Amino acid sequence: MLVIHPDECIDCGVCEPECPPEAILPDTEAGADKWVKFNLEKSLIWPNITERRDPLPGAEENLDKTNKFQNLFIDKPASQN
Repeated sequence: MLVIHPDECIDCGVCEPECPPEAILPDTEAGADKWVKFNLEKSLIWPNITERRDPLPGAEENLDKTNKFQNLFIDKPASQN
């Protein structure tokens, strides 16, 4: 999972093609306030991504799954090794 600091996002749209469908919502959409808060919280403690990496194992088979956050989220950043 990638988070973006809400105050640093300039709404350029570069992240949209890299993310799964419906992973990015406008902050004006109903219910988006919880995701803005989540992104702010995690962006302050998770490390910055500075280079492109291959998708994690299992990414393809999880692409079309529903309820990914509820079923797959782990509250720690991925290893940077």
